[in-house]
Amino acid sequence: MDLHPFEIIRRPIVTEKSTLLQDDDRYTFEVAKSATKHQVKEAVEEAFNVRVLKVNTMTVRGKRRRLGPRFTKAKTWKKAVVQLAPGNTITIFEGV
Repeated sequence: MDLHPFEIIRRPIVTEKSTLLQDDDRYTFEVAKSATKHQVKEAVEEAFNVRVLKVNTMTVRGKRRRLGPRFTKAKTWKKAVVQLAPGNTITIFEGV
């Protein structure tokens, strides 16, 4: 299954923790559930024109929520933390 880079990278994750990781040249993205580490690396390199050293992926389980008397479950999704080579930055995160 060959995915386009913008199908692999869904959106950037902007939280307090992910903002602190940017000091170490690490950026966090929501990625497609079927994407592998190698595919995430190639997609980030192609989309942002940077060099990726390392990719960590994890599956974030959907939380159980309550809507009145019923329980629902949020969707399970996949997160990738990408470490860039020193001197590389992704400008989409600058000024956030």
